[in-house]
Amino acid sequence: MPLNPEIIDDASRQVQVAIEGPIAVLTLNRPAKRNALSLKVIGELNAAFEALPVSVKAVVLNGNGEHFSAGLDLSELAALSPAEGVMHSRVWYEAFDKIQFGKRPVVCVMHGAVVGGGLELASVAHVRVAEDSAYFGLPEGQRGIFLGGGGSVRVTKLIGFSRVTEMMLTGHVYNAAEGLQLGLAHHLVADGQGLAKARELALRMAANAPMSNFAIMHALPLIAEQPMVHGLMTEALIATITQSEPEARERVEAFLQKRAGKVLPG
Repeated sequence: MPLNPEIIDDASRQVQVAIEGPIAVLTLNRPAKRNALSLKVIGELNAAFEALPVSVKAVVLNGNGEHFSAGLDLSELAALSPAEGVMHSRVWYEAFDKIQFGKRPVVCVMHGAVVGGGLELASVAHVRVAEDSAYFGLPEGQRGIFLGGGGSVRVTKLIGFSRVTEMMLTGHVYNAAEGLQLGLAHHLVADGQGLAKARELALRMAANAPMSNFAIMHALPLIAEQPMVHGLMTEALIATITQSEPEARERVEAFLQKRAGKVLPG
């Protein structure tokens, strides 16, 4: 259940924001268009992440209606020059970088269509929850276009370039259970349960030490791209910085004094 939600944006906004204690729920609000991602939506998403108060420690990203997002609003591509097309992608990159490499971890709730640009957006999140209704596709080959919102990098990192190639060439659509097996989702829940699961996970993330969350979000992607010797040095440095924080020392001391919970399954 919401924790004293404070609605920041009104119903006319295409990205609505509700503050629920230490988490924020951002909802794509264009259900009549299956939450197609226009530049207006991307701009509002960018602005929403920028404007979150410091009290927010984690974010849930959701979609209003039957679908998370059916992808790019293709009507915007019709009159773009090559230069404008490049800048169109750059707007998406700026917003998505703010999500992936921002101040707070993000959980994405995926239901219905998670297609094209919608899958590109979902791949930006740090944790992804799929409902049974979710399905995943990259129909760019059928549309005569190519991924332009970072998906050729981010989705490929999740499931490999061969699988992305097959999805784009053939239009193969994967269901929620297949998406979980492929790595497009971390959790699979019944329809209607995604938001509750995402809130649970976001609250868990919000309870982490802020520097630990920062290190996980920012250092792990760098380490994954580095040769082993570089990655190990990066790890040693970020581990030393993280564990030297006063809050880290307090948490370790609480564990040693048996005042902190142990790791348990489930």
